[in-house]
Formats: sequence, C-alpha cells, structure tokens
Amino acid sequence: MVNAVWLAFVVVTGQLAEMPRHSRRPALPVLFARLAAVSAETIWRRTLLMARGQCSPAEYRRMVEEKQAAARLTAAALMHGQTDAAKLLLPWHKRAAANAKRLR
Repeated sequence: MVNAVWLAFVVVTGQLAEMPRHSRRPALPVLFARLAAVSAETIWRRTLLMARGQCSPAEYRRMVEEKQAAARLTAAALMHGQTDAAKLLLPWHKRAAANAKRLR
C-alpha cells in the first residue's frame, strides 16, 4: 500500500523519493506467503534433523515454546482490540523466519 503523503510528493514534484519505512510493512497476502515459505523451510529442516537423529531436546522444547509465545502475543493483541490480521500474524512470521535462518 502506498503512503498518500509519499504519493502526493511524487505527483507534485515529479521526483521519486524513497518510501517511508513505516509504509513498507507487507500486505496480508504477502506476509501470509512469506510465513508459509519460512514455515515450510523450518519444518523441512527440523524433519531432517529428526530423521538423522540429530534433533536435540532443546530443539524439541523450542518447537513448543515458540508456538506458545506467539499464541500469547496474538491473544494479547486480540484482547487489546487489535483486528489487523497482518499484525496478528507478525509474531508467527518473526519466529518462523528466525528459525529458518538459525537452522540453515
């Protein structure tokens, strides 16, 4: 989604400026696609660890604790009136992306 102020600047000046950082938050479909991709990678890498017998007890604990933490953050956001689905998915995406990066 394009920030209206940024768009007005481009229209008035004819110059293409860098978009403000706060408007770069991905739209829900993009965030959902990224979540699906990093989740699939994490599942694949953890499955390989398990198949090889290399999955540590700490990794098994992480699998449960990260989902509990993301669920707590999402529930807290819902209780405080947050209804933006993209913001509700962010805790899940952050953890899945961090796991995929850590397991590479």
